[in-house]
Amino acid sequence: MLTRNRDYPLNATHRQSFSNPAFTHWHARLAGRKLEVSWKHERETMHEPDPAPARRACRGWAHFPHMADIGVRGFGVDIAQAFEQAALALTAVITDPDAVRPLQRVDLVCEAPDIELLLTDWLNAIVFEMATRRMLFSRFDVRIEGTRLRGQLHGEAVDQARHRPAAEVKGATMTELRVERSGKGCWRAQCIVDV
Repeated sequence: MLTRNRDYPLNATHRQSFSNPAFTHWHARLAGRKLEVSWKHERETMHEPDPAPARRACRGWAHFPHMADIGVRGFGVDIAQAFEQAALALTAVITDPDAVRPLQRVDLVCEAPDIELLLTDWLNAIVFEMATRRMLFSRFDVRIEGTRLRGQLHGEAVDQARHRPAAEVKGATMTELRVERSGKGCWRAQCIVDV
């Protein structure tokens, strides 16, 4: 269920979540496509050439189950990279991010009282842009100064035949909301999104 990462290996708890009826139902509803996307993404992340090994070792995204909804989780060497990866996990709830070409850019600015609320504001701003512009995004560039975020979304207009959207994300919630650093130095940014 979780993407494989040297800092977050699969264990018995992760494997048990496959038997969670709500998560299994969600994946069945999505024709099993999302699970494959997570594994495919992690394999590509772990093998793509990167001049900064520390950034590569911490980078990745995952989905995790939560009743009828789904959790998105991003990992990064810093908070900005964890936010970028959480946004990629958000796209993966809808479609395979590799199928979305980064043809157009949308600029965003978000500000919140703390870094955790900034994550939900960031993800909700992406959901808003997806809905109003009828676009999907596959690349995210984030700069964070305190609790102010400047971000760029790169994507294209939704093509029903090519993207085959599997779900509509209604918004990011405060459930399971965390932005924290692990003992290994990687940052994790996560929350539940309402689908």
